[in-house]
Amino acid sequence: MSIRNLEYLFAPTSVAVIGASERAHSVGATVLQNLTQGGFSGPVFAVNPKYQRLGALPVYARVADLPQVPDLAIICTPPATVPGLVAELGACGTRAVIVVTAGLGSLKTEDGRTLKQAMLDAARPHLLRILGPNCVGMLVPSIGLNASFAHTGAAPGKLAFISQSGAMVTGVLDWAAERNIGFSKFISLGESADIDFGDLLDYLANDPDTSAILLYVEAITDARKFMSAARAAARTKPVLVIKAGRFAEGAKAAASHTGALAGADAVYDAAIRRAGMLRVFTTEELFDAVETLAYAAPLQGERLAILTNGGGPGVMATDVLIEEHGTLAALSPQTIKQLDAVLPSTWSGANPVDIIGDAPATRYVQALEVLMQSQDADATLFIHAPTAIVPSTDIARAVVNSLGRNRQALLGCWLGGAAVAEARRIFSQAGIPTYDTPEKAARAFMQLVNYRRNQALLGEVSPASSDALPARTAREQARQVIEGALQAGRDMLNEPEGKAVLAAYGIPVVETRTVDSVEDALVAADAIGYPVAVKILSHQISHKSDVGGVALDLEDRTALETAATGMLQRVARLRPDASVDGFTVQTMVRRPHSRELIIGVSTDPVFGPVILFGQGGIAVEVTADHALALPPLNRPLALDLIGQTRIARLLDAYRNLEAADLEAVCQTLIQVSLMITELPEILELDINPLLADADGVIALDARFQIAPVPAAQQQDRSAHLAIRPYPEELVEQVDWRGKPLILRPIKPEDEAQHAAFVATFDTLEAPSAAISRLRAPHSLQLARLTQIDYDREMAFIATHANRRGENETLGVARALTDPDNLEAHFTLAVCPDLHSMGLERLLLEKLVRYCDQRTTARMVGTVAVDNKELLHAAGQLGFITQSQAGPEEVMLMRSCQSAV
Repeated sequence: MSIRNLEYLFAPTSVAVIGASERAHSVGATVLQNLTQGGFSGPVFAVNPKYQRLGALPVYARVADLPQVPDLAIICTPPATVPGLVAELGACGTRAVIVVTAGLGSLKTEDGRTLKQAMLDAARPHLLRILGPNCVGMLVPSIGLNASFAHTGAAPGKLAFISQSGAMVTGVLDWAAERNIGFSKFISLGESADIDFGDLLDYLANDPDTSAILLYVEAITDARKFMSAARAAARTKPVLVIKAGRFAEGAKAAASHTGALAGADAVYDAAIRRAGMLRVFTTEELFDAVETLAYAAPLQGERLAILTNGGGPGVMATDVLIEEHGTLAALSPQTIKQLDAVLPSTWSGANPVDIIGDAPATRYVQALEVLMQSQDADATLFIHAPTAIVPSTDIARAVVNSLGRNRQALLGCWLGGAAVAEARRIFSQAGIPTYDTPEKAARAFMQLVNYRRNQALLGEVSPASSDALPARTAREQARQVIEGALQAGRDMLNEPEGKAVLAAYGIPVVETRTVDSVEDALVAADAIGYPVAVKILSHQISHKSDVGGVALDLEDRTALETAATGMLQRVARLRPDASVDGFTVQTMVRRPHSRELIIGVSTDPVFGPVILFGQGGIAVEVTADHALALPPLNRPLALDLIGQTRIARLLDAYRNLEAADLEAVCQTLIQVSLMITELPEILELDINPLLADADGVIALDARFQIAPVPAAQQQDRSAHLAIRPYPEELVEQVDWRGKPLILRPIKPEDEAQHAAFVATFDTLEAPSAAISRLRAPHSLQLARLTQIDYDREMAFIATHANRRGENETLGVARALTDPDNLEAHFTLAVCPDLHSMGLERLLLEKLVRYCDQRTTARMVGTVAVDNKELLHAAGQLGFITQSQAGPEEVMLMRSCQSAV
């Protein structure tokens, strides 16, 4: 379930309080008082068999006695009564319930179900939505609805706040009231038995009363649903997150370095970044970020110029900027020359631009104009400390009056209290985000930078996997290797098996031979050629170096024999429980200028597989230089992952070292992403070390932990991923008028050809309403048309190679499904000169098959009345004319076969 019936929760016309009371400080009494005193204009009903009246309100003994069906009910009764009340309310027609009662998860019914499950079972037949249980309730200030037991109300505003913590609900309400911050919705989730973050993000994304969404998160349960809803919401408005539990000591025993390094908080951080949201760490930062994102002009880059009337504040802002990995703009000679012309000779001569404490208003204006018109910076931070020479308000008015409409991002910092309060107000009223310390201002700029970066990640999806026969065959061999190990009862691949899987996915590995004995190792080394490396081979020993099971740079037979014999002795002493299967002998790789990297995979219990990149070697836990990302990855996502680490700088050229082959590192990350997308049996993976230098990369060792795929996942082998990858299985080649044509889901890489496709409609003199909506999309619209969430939206394009060998889009069929999978709105368009040539039918058939497969209940869409071919094809596919959508269009509807 998702947004279904949530309108009864947020815009009820009547409310009932079940368990209303007169007992002071009880939940029932507080909820009733908040509801009746909050300004809600609809009828409020009190239900409790103990009373006949509560104040001016009549009290009803049972739900059945109510004079009308309430849209919303608030249950404040003991746990055992909740399932029965939910059933009764659902049967009478109530469609939303807030359960503030706690303890439903720990108590059970006579048939063994928890009360929470019994409550959900009672709600399901009636499609009744439940907020809670164990929640504070919620507030909708614009309609005076305070359906909570919070100690204070909320002012109307444009922010929606959702919290899993009841204490945070009441604390933030108090904090916001003191600062005159208002809300469109204020929601306590409680245990999220039914309504969860995903549902509310879907609803609020399209709520016209909400301009930004704020989340306080303790735990996510349905990662795929959350990520899909979060990515959709983040495309329309800022979504800001506080995630609690950053330093929880919950490390689990892991078979790999990656499993030990991929802590839960780091995974949440990766998920928040990938969804285009912004993470903050304090309540104050949360609301500062709202102001920053609401008022600051969008950044075109990440370079900050600082203008200050005192050196100290400028240095403090710079320190925070560098600490947060920001970029201080370098001023060009031309900009410095322009500043020289308007500033005294004693100015700082560099960024930060210190214009000296005696600066009059004109000096501020002139210097600011130079900085904001230069190409050196992408934003300017204005800092002012009050002086007795010029009133701060005069400076604020002069600066505001000098600003044009189209300007570079500007942030303001007015140091002080009462002396600058009016100046701060002038800036805020002019829409300039304003802060009271340089540190806050610098962090606010970095919030803009991080938000910009995360928004860029939002539209990225993985490329389609190679469909060439050799690649498919190799990947099938990798699957067989894993299945063979599972059938043998093992949960780890040995080194040769692991390297075989890597090689199948095009990841370079060192030549390795498996042998059973010391004597066989000597024979293998003679064949390979010295020097060699030898490693112990045992299914019970994951980290071979822990038992001295790795020997490098063995120059001859004597050295090899001594090393291998010593390994057997050490294993017998240190790991008597482990059986030794033999040794691996491999060419000793000597790449003196290489960097040791680690690429790994760990399976998070919430978000599924995560990919790790960082500095490799045996001390990876100590160096702690790594970053995480959710798959699937493409090149921009791989580069972003690499760029989050310190070792990224060592991949560049320095001193006498050539730069490492960054493309080879990126490609390895992409191939690992493809591997774990196609092979859900992989739980953990270490490629450590992966050597990278100017000649490329090579994997010296690989460690895989595996497990059978659950039966429920066999139908959708990508179900383990939090983000659905490109649906390769929906690509098909068809014959169209004797020519091969590809029908496939759209990809971000199609943006240029999609723009060319849309441009073909500009040749029409009198386009229909549907075609008019396609004309002249700007770049953001094109991005959203080509960067789609395959879990809830689909666009199939018909494409072929034109005479110049370039891919060309001939038509597109698009379906946008509501979060409840009840209705898919479809649109369809083909190039104007291709009407009546069968292409529209092909696309519509493709869309119908897709919606039937998804069990979408119905398809609806508008078609031009003069498009006879499409109307005829639609009729044959089961569409009926539902209504006239306008003078030029009709509305078609089809019940999908698999949903009937």
